[in-house]
Amino acid sequence: MSKIVKPKHLAVAGNIGAGKTTLTELLSKHYKWIPQFEDVDHNPYLMDFYDDMPRWSFNLQIYFLNSRLNQLLEIQRGTETVIQDRTIYEDAHIFAPNLHDMGLMSKRDYDNYFEFFQTLKTMVQPPDLIIYLKASVPTLVGQIQKRGREYEENIRLDYLKKLNELYNRWIDGYKEGKVLVIDVDKNNFAEREEDLGEIIRKIDSMLFGLF
Repeated sequence: MSKIVKPKHLAVAGNIGAGKTTLTELLSKHYKWIPQFEDVDHNPYLMDFYDDMPRWSFNLQIYFLNSRLNQLLEIQRGTETVIQDRTIYEDAHIFAPNLHDMGLMSKRDYDNYFEFFQTLKTMVQPPDLIIYLKASVPTLVGQIQKRGREYEENIRLDYLKKLNELYNRWIDGYKEGKVLVIDVDKNNFAEREEDLGEIIRKIDSMLFGLF
C-alpha cells in the first residue's frame, strides 16, 4: 500500500462574497489544518483605495503581493498543513488586470507589477489543491449584503461580473496543480452539513485517493 503523502498547502479561491473565509474555517476545523486569512483589518491601503482607486491601486496590489509571498514562504518553511484564504494568483490574474482594464491602474504600473509577480512565482511552490468557489453575481451580492462590511457597500454589479469572468478564465487555464470547483449557487456549505460533507468527500478523493 502506498504511503499517503501529507499535503502541505491548500488554498480557497473565489470572488468577493463567495464564502472563502467560511470554507477555510470549516475545513481547517475538520482536517486540523492551520488556517491563514487575509488580514483586511490591518491593511494600510484599503480605505484609501476605495476612496481613490487610480491613486492607490498599485500600492494596494504590491501590499497584497508582499503579504501573500510572506505567507507562502512561511508555509514552505513549516511542517504543518496550511489552508489559505485566497491565493497569490488571484491578485495577479484577476484583481490587477481588472484594475488595469477599468483604467484604475496605468499600463506602466500594471506591467511592472505583473513582471514582479512572475519573478516571485518562481520562488514558491503552487498549492497541492486549489478549491475554487464559483458563484453567480446574485449569489455574491446576497452574501456580501448579509455580512454588511461598510467598505463593500458600493461594490458595483459590473465589477463583480468582470471579476467572475476573469476568475473563470484563470481557472480554465490553470495548469500549476489540482483544482476542485465548487458551485456555490447549488452548494450551501455554510448552512448545510451534507453540502460541506460533499466537499470533504471530494477533497479526500483528490488528495488521498479515498472514495
